[in-house]
Amino acid sequence: MPVAPAPVNARLSAAEIAALTQGQLVGATDVMVTGVAPIDRAGPEDLSFLASRRYLPYFQQSRAAVVLCKPDLAQESGGPSCRVLVRDPHVALLSVIPVLYPEPSWTAGVHPTAVIGRGAVWNEPVAIGPYAVLGEGVRLGKGVRVGAACVLGDGVQVGDDVRLHPQVVCYSGTIIGHRVILHAGARLGSDGFGYIPGRGGELPRKVPQIGRCIIGDDVEIGANTTIDRGSVDDTVIGAGTKIDNLVQIGHNCRIGARCLIAGQAGIAGSTHVEDDVFLAGQAGLADHVTIGRGARVTVQGGVIGDIAPGATVSGYPARSHREFLRAQGALYRLAQIVDDLEALVRRKEEPHQ
Repeated sequence: MPVAPAPVNARLSAAEIAALTQGQLVGATDVMVTGVAPIDRAGPEDLSFLASRRYLPYFQQSRAAVVLCKPDLAQESGGPSCRVLVRDPHVALLSVIPVLYPEPSWTAGVHPTAVIGRGAVWNEPVAIGPYAVLGEGVRLGKGVRVGAACVLGDGVQVGDDVRLHPQVVCYSGTIIGHRVILHAGARLGSDGFGYIPGRGGELPRKVPQIGRCIIGDDVEIGANTTIDRGSVDDTVIGAGTKIDNLVQIGHNCRIGARCLIAGQAGIAGSTHVEDDVFLAGQAGLADHVTIGRGARVTVQGGVIGDIAPGATVSGYPARSHREFLRAQGALYRLAQIVDDLEALVRRKEEPHQ
């Protein structure tokens, strides 16, 4: 069974799949597929893919109609006989999915329950869903879709072909580029965590947050992610960056282009993440640090200082991945080392025979 039902009448032949992916077809040209499914769950009308030989046992038992795979599997025994040989099955799949699962059509218009502030303008067509709120002076580009219960504060600017899923909130002054996707519950432009500690029992004093939150073109932001506005400078997310769910980005941060930031990562204020950086899940960056271009921070890495361009760091405090692995290996041997040391001490303390 496919992981999601394809639209009615969406069908592709093996020959068409080979043409779409620029792959080499091995097997019958007229085998038809109507959906996409994982290799271990695919049925006789599904397209599947095999990106690693690690999953070869699943391939050999698969019922898939057609499989995208690398050329070294052309003569592999067992498994589906109809194969499309491609350099990268994951990338090839991107050419097929939009054909089998085209983007749903949408209807332009403003729902009667939407609240539109004075001076809000847009370029048709747009769709503004139920109970959405547009503040004064909001500007929407062509092809914008505002989901149910979204709130756009005063002066928010949104570029062309932007999708706001339900309950997205953009505080006043937020600027969003073209072709941006904001998933449900994303919060952009809320106040950063800026306080001056009180003395002698006084309450902490709030520092006004007067900067903006600026989102570049082709950015995607996951569900329930929060990005603070700047304090006196702007918080900026560079073009093409993709941010997962439940990520926190503090005030004045500057995130470069094409970065990938996985779920539950946290970036403290005034940190600069340069282009093409990868932050794995639950990575944490201290404030006022710079992460160099192309650097990688692995899962739960805790960064408290600058990271050189291209470096891969792990652990807390984050250090080179190789050094981290050596330290972990030593830690796992520590119990045996202690046992050996205690045995030596006991032998030394025993009376000489």
